[in-house]
Amino acid sequence: MSGWFGDWIFTWMSRIIAAGYFFIFPGRVRVSVEFYRALFPDARWWFHLRCAWRQYQNFTTVFVDRIRTRDEDDRDIQFSSSGWKGFEREIDKGHGAIVLMSHMGNWDVAASLMTMKRKGIKLLLYMGAKAKEQIESVQKKELSDKGVRIVAAESSDSSSLNALEGLRFLKSGGVVSLAGDKLWYPDQRWVRVPFLGKTARLPEFPHVFAQVSKAPLFIFFTFRTGPGSYVFILSDPIRIACASKKDRPRAVETSAREYAGMLEETLKAHPYEWYHFEPFLEDHPC
Repeated sequence: MSGWFGDWIFTWMSRIIAAGYFFIFPGRVRVSVEFYRALFPDARWWFHLRCAWRQYQNFTTVFVDRIRTRDEDDRDIQFSSSGWKGFEREIDKGHGAIVLMSHMGNWDVAASLMTMKRKGIKLLLYMGAKAKEQIESVQKKELSDKGVRIVAAESSDSSSLNALEGLRFLKSGGVVSLAGDKLWYPDQRWVRVPFLGKTARLPEFPHVFAQVSKAPLFIFFTFRTGPGSYVFILSDPIRIACASKKDRPRAVETSAREYAGMLEETLKAHPYEWYHFEPFLEDHPC
């Protein structure tokens, strides 16, 4: 129907579905409300609920813009970037780079835009494997068709093999992307960091991977600035070095804290593009 009458049909149908989730699953909504309570501690309860509503409705833009980037020659998506030249300087050296993404904005549109901005870039994405994949499997196939390689983390048992595959990819001059704000399985190693006056558990692997590989790590954010318009931001390269294996935990924690600080500041500027719908904050002291 969108092909016949335009994207507006897809947009409105997805907004109705998002509204259904909002009203039918109060437990999930409560997770978002608690998060926005930490982000805006001085606001009233109805403001936090409104933030959750906007979060759910904004999430629908992920899918309509995903359709717009299916065709590599599509010009419906416009974008600007910050920090891209520094990123290109590093990958031009041929030793690869690591991109640390978050569940903010639209990561698969960002991956598509990166392949559009630099033709021939080799990009490997680490993703969590989900049972009964349907929409996600289509999404991964579309990215694969654009030359983006997908590695699904089934469990912690396969993490060593996944790491070796990522190291080989880096040595070939490729770019490896990982999520910095989500634990994919229960026994995954993590590091606790201060976040929004509480604490959060972040995956340890991206920072250990950067330290072991000695590849530069870039913190990456992408945001929707309007219909079909995006901006993506890359930090300066971060190099995680330690004198000995004994110093690794402190170096990893320092890197994780730096990422958490940037994520917190970015959330305050773009609060409604946070698409992490699982519990993220803890009340335990850090």
